[in-house]
Amino acid sequence: MLNQNKTPLLDALKVNAARLHTPFYTPGHKQGEGISQPLADLLGKAVFRADLTELSDLDNLFAPQGVIQEAQQLAAEAFGALQTWFLVNGSTCGIEAAILATCGTGDKIILPRNVHSSAIAGLILSGAIPIFLNPEYDPVLDIAHSITPNAVESALQKHPDAKAVLTVYPTYYGVCGDLSAIANITHQYNIPLLVDEAHGAHFGFHPELPTPALAAGADLTVQSTHKVLGAMTQASMLHVQGNRIDCDRISKALQLVQSTSPSYLLLASLDAARQQMAMHGKMLMSHTLQLAEEARTRISQIPELSVLEMPQLEESPGFVALDKTRLTVTVSGLGLTGFEADEILDEKFAVTAEFASLQHLTFIISLGNTPADIEKLVQGFTTLAKEYRQSNLTVKNQVGLNLDRTLDYALELSPREAFFAVSEILPLTQTNKRICAEIVCPYPPGIPVLMPGEVITKSVLEYLQQIQAMGASISGCNDISLKTLKVVK
Repeated sequence: MLNQNKTPLLDALKVNAARLHTPFYTPGHKQGEGISQPLADLLGKAVFRADLTELSDLDNLFAPQGVIQEAQQLAAEAFGALQTWFLVNGSTCGIEAAILATCGTGDKIILPRNVHSSAIAGLILSGAIPIFLNPEYDPVLDIAHSITPNAVESALQKHPDAKAVLTVYPTYYGVCGDLSAIANITHQYNIPLLVDEAHGAHFGFHPELPTPALAAGADLTVQSTHKVLGAMTQASMLHVQGNRIDCDRISKALQLVQSTSPSYLLLASLDAARQQMAMHGKMLMSHTLQLAEEARTRISQIPELSVLEMPQLEESPGFVALDKTRLTVTVSGLGLTGFEADEILDEKFAVTAEFASLQHLTFIISLGNTPADIEKLVQGFTTLAKEYRQSNLTVKNQVGLNLDRTLDYALELSPREAFFAVSEILPLTQTNKRICAEIVCPYPPGIPVLMPGEVITKSVLEYLQQIQAMGASISGCNDISLKTLKVVK
């Protein structure tokens, strides 16, 4: 057992930030002396003393032998991994590295169609061929859940030469599929199960939270430590266990997709976040769960509002657990879209959701929230229901237009081939039945509606126009106004 109270990387950074010396190395602001005054006014100068480079005492992220190595070993033990890598380019670079380390050009990988855009980037970089599975879909709530064990088994029977299976656990809504069953099926084919666990870094620290991906049998998992724990934005971790993943290939892949000038502020925040959870995680998560339960109970009692809960009547293979710190409120009963409710709560009550969809608003309740936050959230919804209710016909007639809706997709070229193909830009109305050459991604939650290599269909075009009209923002593509699309020439 390691001493989880230690913070080797944070301690080394603290010492080096305080050391009096004359710097002739990067970064150019030289510990804040050259920082712009407006930025210093916002952040103070102390933070810049710790914005250091890979000095001899601070180790090297790509060949760690000192304090980074020690910090990563502590994180591996705390999160139940054989080996852990710190990530400074977010979970995005971890997902890309996971695909690059397990799949080459022409290799098949099985994954859900509602993956994050980082997985599509991994396909483009690696040249892998996606075998897409539609996740289980709830047509009443208009929410996509997890892929099912049966769907994975069927895909592996058809494609026994697949090199890996990748799944999302939990979804953006906090929904968890049957990961243990998916792991068992995947391992029968002696291939690794990769997990995008971006929103589940807290799972291992309280028994009332869903089972962590590694404990459920995943070979590799990527967690956004910054999304739900106490690290700085962009700071994430990649964890591996077992012998199905080549750790050297992970290290080499990460060198391709991470900065060679990693931020020590981000790295130290990972060390601190790990220590915080290792020492106080259960207490912090107990408090967080209590806050979430209060919000869930009180909001569900407001007329015409409901919250996402575990299915009551029958078990669903795509929905076997729910992260109770993730709160999804259905507002369509008020005759409002999620986009409209989001705008009202933000502008009138200064209550800001994580993301909006057609019928719902989703909130992340974490260790950083307070009882006062929950009170503001509940009061915001109470007033919303009393004073902003509309005729509910509009929303009910548009059910099925959520960002996660499962559409019909057909892949004509590999994402890599289409991405690098000669392309042309056409008016949106002229792109039906053409092959897409770019990623088109409503954000959040960052799930692509179109990706390079897919045939553009009339239903997809209509869907994009409708969600944009309702207030979703589009990213990833050349023309975010969606008047034009890039297609293969």
